[in-house]
Amino acid sequence: MPESTAEIKQRAKQLRQQLQQASYAYYVLDNPIMEDAVYDKLYRELQELENQYPELIAPDSPTQRVGEKPATQFATVKHNIALYSLDNAFDLEEFAQWESKWQRIAPREEFEYVCELKIDGSALALTYENGLLVRGATRGDGVTGEEITQNVKTIRSIPLRLKGENLPPVVEVRGEAFLALDVFERINEERSRSHEAAFANPRNAAAGTLRQLDSRIVAQRRLDFFAYTLQVPDVEDIQVAQTQWESLELLQNMGFKVNPHRTLCRSLDEVKAYYQYWDKQRVDLPYMTDGVVVKLNSVTLQKQLGFTQKSPRWAIALKYPAEEAPTRVESVTVQVGRTGALTPVANLSPVQLAGTTVSRASLHNGDRIAQLDLHIGDTAIVRKAGEIIPEVVRILPELRPDNAQPFRMPTHCPECGQPTVKPASEAVARCINASCPAILRGSLVHWGSRDALDINGLGEKLVQQMVDRQFVQSVADLYDLTIDKLSALERFGRKSAHNLLQELEKSKTKPWARVLYGLGIRHVGSVNAQLLTEKFPDVEQLSAASPAQIEAVYGIGAEIADSVAQWFQVPANQTLIQRLKAAGLQFSAAPSSPQSAAEKPAQTFAGKTFVLTGTLPTLTRNDAKSLIENAGGKVTSSVSSKTDYLVVGEDAGSKLKKAQDLGIAQLGEAQLLALLEQ
Repeated sequence: MPESTAEIKQRAKQLRQQLQQASYAYYVLDNPIMEDAVYDKLYRELQELENQYPELIAPDSPTQRVGEKPATQFATVKHNIALYSLDNAFDLEEFAQWESKWQRIAPREEFEYVCELKIDGSALALTYENGLLVRGATRGDGVTGEEITQNVKTIRSIPLRLKGENLPPVVEVRGEAFLALDVFERINEERSRSHEAAFANPRNAAAGTLRQLDSRIVAQRRLDFFAYTLQVPDVEDIQVAQTQWESLELLQNMGFKVNPHRTLCRSLDEVKAYYQYWDKQRVDLPYMTDGVVVKLNSVTLQKQLGFTQKSPRWAIALKYPAEEAPTRVESVTVQVGRTGALTPVANLSPVQLAGTTVSRASLHNGDRIAQLDLHIGDTAIVRKAGEIIPEVVRILPELRPDNAQPFRMPTHCPECGQPTVKPASEAVARCINASCPAILRGSLVHWGSRDALDINGLGEKLVQQMVDRQFVQSVADLYDLTIDKLSALERFGRKSAHNLLQELEKSKTKPWARVLYGLGIRHVGSVNAQLLTEKFPDVEQLSAASPAQIEAVYGIGAEIADSVAQWFQVPANQTLIQRLKAAGLQFSAAPSSPQSAAEKPAQTFAGKTFVLTGTLPTLTRNDAKSLIENAGGKVTSSVSSKTDYLVVGEDAGSKLKKAQDLGIAQLGEAQLLALLEQ
């Protein structure tokens, strides 16, 4: 990355750290440290930086997540059907673009929309077996959540037994738990009288209430619930409803509360009328809403469109307008990402927008630039989509300088100079040179990222050096590195080289799902990689699968399926797989057959609770956690009277003092390993 972007890189790192700390405090500790609006602004700022500089995207970035980490105080459960987040549109023009996009996938299909108010609360996943409520869970990260059934049962608008006959054996219901505004005000008044801090808003209060360990407190808070999705998992040839509208009616018949302010729309104009009406009327609602959710009504069409990595293609959240301001376009920078995508970014005269200074804004792609008729020196109207992502909305041609030159996207890659390719079906131009330094750097960093092979030390600076010196020309070359070659790099001694080689060796034990994600196949994220490897337990099966077979995996849409199938058809990729297999990487799932008693690890720590703090000499936090859990122990995030051991490394924080105050036993890494050996 050029030195001129070092400040941007540092800002992205700072934002990741701030958002991670805020998320941990909010979702794990139930103790928010940041206003909701502030979090949203920081999140959007980070998202914009990553749009401008795709190489800055880190696997632990909050933007890469479908959701947040489940708290350790509750049992973690896997959702029978994943909870995907919705894409956002911030005006009717973006909604029209979304409509055009899905219609390209399913042309000539008759359709209608269901418009529902977007309730500002906390999503819940409810499971009913034979009509009885057996599990309530938070959304968590979309794949796993927290089991909070006792708390859910206190919400009187959630039926404990479904009404009706001939119900499917298992029914999954999704909906939003929320606090009515008058209830929210009452709670804050009570907290004020008790000298407790007031909740920032109803959404925070609802989320915090659901995660109370004492269900009596939850009952006192009087949460409410609107159901909005009905699904039947793992049952072939059963479709409980043909449309979303029928699903909502069925939910009502089953005993659920469904938001009454829903409507059927058969055109963009009807959606516009509904959206504009509630923009004015929402101030009179007894609960908070920040937009409109629009879903295609036909379940058949929903299944045909499927999902992207994070979101359904058949639904979108239409948010209300954001702030806009005029500023001058000084220049345009084109960035090259890991997939070869060329992303243009406008460099702007600094302008104040929604309380922050904006000097860069996304231009998305060449088609968008052509649509804007962008010239260097133009005056642009910039807005913060979602109140924080800066983007150019339109150009004011009447203010264009006489000598202004139109900007044209480069026909050759700015990094390697090779011609770019822009498929007719896509808006993004790409460099397809597999040897392009930008693509290679991105692939190597992605391979070593935390959700992939988790290779500590394989950072951007080291990757830059290795690519510049031509030490590596593919991911497989990492496993041919030697101490002598690595120690020849600047500021990289023999000890560092030895440590990196150890990390590379450890990466050979990482499971098939991580390897698949690490390959960097377009559209395949960590969640999709897990879904695919559960269905295809080795690379041979996945490599031989047709797009239709891949798409049959729930949550995998046609775009992802085509991308995976095409990737495996490339001879160079097959060569890469063979080289990595020869190096010892895992391309198949571990056998699922039960272990014999002799093969099972000893449950040395059965019934014991551990907390980890500081940096251990050789073990990563995840390594230590796995060792403890494999020995039957439990690892939690905070010290309490129920903690049996605190595992202490360098730079231990406040957990050490608390453990000392409570008289909790402390272990170093050597002592932990010694106990495991016993």
